[in-house]
Amino acid sequence: MAEFGKKQWLIPDMFWPVKDQGEYQAHEGICVVNANDEDCEIEIDFIYSDRDPIRGYKTVCPAWRTIHIRTDEVFINHHPLPRGVGYAAVVRCSVPVAVQYTRVDVTQPALALMTTMAFPVD
Repeated sequence: MAEFGKKQWLIPDMFWPVKDQGEYQAHEGICVVNANDEDCEIEIDFIYSDRDPIRGYKTVCPAWRTIHIRTDEVFINHHPLPRGVGYAAVVRCSVPVAVQYTRVDVTQPALALMTTMAFPVD
């Protein structure tokens, strides 16, 4: 069977705003699609312009499954990712996968959704 995807991905423009709109919470998602016969071990590092990186978030996407990693639910050493600052992510995977990034912007009454494929590195 052919392998689908790449093992390393970059997401250059991420931002989790401080402001939410009513009952809606702003958030981002990193979607991973694993169309392989083995589980994918995922490690993500978050890079900032004004502070040290937050490294080593780990999770698994089972074989022939997809997962959606909501960044508002990412905790590293019991700390959430900071809100209100721009950042980027490096996604490393043990098998070739596809990675897509989505931002839900609820900072205004007209809610917005933005999505794009991550940049494949290898």
